[in-house]
Amino acid sequence: MTDGARPAGSTSGADGPEGGETADECLDRPLPEPVRHRVIALASEGFGSLTPSELPAPLRQYARFTPSRRIKFAGNALAAALEHEPLFRQRVGERLRENQAELAAALEAGTAPPAADPLDVAAAAYVLRPAGWVKLVTAGGEEAQRADAERGGERARAEVARLREERDAARAQVRTETERLRAELDQARKQADALHRKLRSAHSDIKRGEAAVRKAEARTEEVRAETAAQLSAADSESRRLKARLAESEAALEASRKAAREGRSIEDMRVRLLLDTVLEASQGLRRELALPPAGIHPADTVDAVEPGRMTPKDIAARALSEHDPAVLDQLLALPQAHLVVDGYNVTKTGYPTMPLEKQRLRLLGGLSTLAAQTGAEVTCVFDGAELAAPVLLAPPRGVRVLFSKPGVTADELIRQLVRAEPEGRPVTVVSTDREVADGIAAAGARPVASVVLLKRLSRG
Repeated sequence: MTDGARPAGSTSGADGPEGGETADECLDRPLPEPVRHRVIALASEGFGSLTPSELPAPLRQYARFTPSRRIKFAGNALAAALEHEPLFRQRVGERLRENQAELAAALEAGTAPPAADPLDVAAAAYVLRPAGWVKLVTAGGEEAQRADAERGGERARAEVARLREERDAARAQVRTETERLRAELDQARKQADALHRKLRSAHSDIKRGEAAVRKAEARTEEVRAETAAQLSAADSESRRLKARLAESEAALEASRKAAREGRSIEDMRVRLLLDTVLEASQGLRRELALPPAGIHPADTVDAVEPGRMTPKDIAARALSEHDPAVLDQLLALPQAHLVVDGYNVTKTGYPTMPLEKQRLRLLGGLSTLAAQTGAEVTCVFDGAELAAPVLLAPPRGVRVLFSKPGVTADELIRQLVRAEPEGRPVTVVSTDREVADGIAAAGARPVASVVLLKRLSRG
């Protein structure tokens, strides 16, 4: 390829294909790597001022790249174009003359600035190709290699110094670790000696313990013989006491029978007195025109209302069954209050149903019972471990309560009973023996769950 005419102002020191380059001037070896990188950088800088039509065909695809990306992706292509495309090299050289006019003028004059970077001199000489450019490129490459070698030597010396410091530190650490291990070994030996002494003492204690065990075994045999004799005597005494107990139970049953016969008369007298008191109280109420109570004691007890938490089950512990007519009599008393242990009743009557249907069935029956008897009805469900709200609308005439977290339904029932005034008829439906005993001590009347279930089944 033949270069075009140089622009005005460019210097040409000799005839030939390009400036001062002669036909016999060429490199006899590849460009040194530092010089090659600097040449590619110069070509990348001059690349941006050229139009696509001025670029060699292999380089046009990199026309829109930034200089750094051109160096990264088009380095080999730029080097090949500089080597084999004189016109492209001439255009890059013109850009170099504009940016580094002093360096270009000195090179074309046959001299190199003394303070210039050898790599810059070699790269510029390669692009401009003045007379003697091969020597300049070779000298710049050798200078760059010497500089790299010196820098490598300095790095090697620094690395050696660092390794020596690490070696000295490692030696010091080894000495310290050795001293520490020796101290630990001495301590371990002392502990081993102490353990040996303790072991000898333990062997002595074991021998003494074995002697004591043999002595205790002999004493145990003696005690066992004495105990056998005492058991034989105790069996004889037990049989005698059982015979006396049977006699006492027969006498007690006879006395209970007599007491029941006498109590029936007393019950009749008490009932007559109660009817008299009730009629007098009702007349007094009409005389004083007392309004009905707007709030009941059960309303003051702190509990969880329906819709806030889900109750858990209470195991049903059945008591003896009774006639449901007893419940009718209790609810017929003035201002009677019926407190129902909800899950205790549902688990006794229909345990296989889901909890929600158990509640709905029981509350429906209690609503009917409240409408029939006019009694105050409170149904308590265990809500101590609720995990989600219970959506429940209490039926007419029935107060529905859930116990708070940490409070069982049994405790809530006892709170309701204690809240009532002394003398008010309160009936608690539960087969739980603890609940029955507790509310009976507080003055309420316990009724088994089966009694309420039978009463509800009658409708």
